[in-house]
Amino acid sequence: MPLDFTKHFVAVPKEFKLRNNTGCSWKVTVKLINARATLDQGWATYAAVHRIKIGYMVTFKLLTPDALKVIIFDDDGIEVVNKCGKHDEAFAAKE
Repeated sequence: MPLDFTKHFVAVPKEFKLRNNTGCSWKVTVKLINARATLDQGWATYAAVHRIKIGYMVTFKLLTPDALKVIIFDDDGIEVVNKCGKHDEAFAAKE
């Protein structure tokens, strides 16, 4: 995550809930590397399940201190809409 984003936190959370454009939630852990927050456990599975490919743009909007809205755009700039599929139980966020 850009430093300009993380500087707004008193303390960077250890987890984020990622919410997509259909209301599904996914839990990812956050890891600090060289003072930068990175999405760690759960992110690779999220990216695979949501079929994020090289060339896609992924935007994040802070909803609450521990929740981000994720919008995915394909390489043509068209929003990708993913219906909730069967998520890995370890990372599906409980509502």
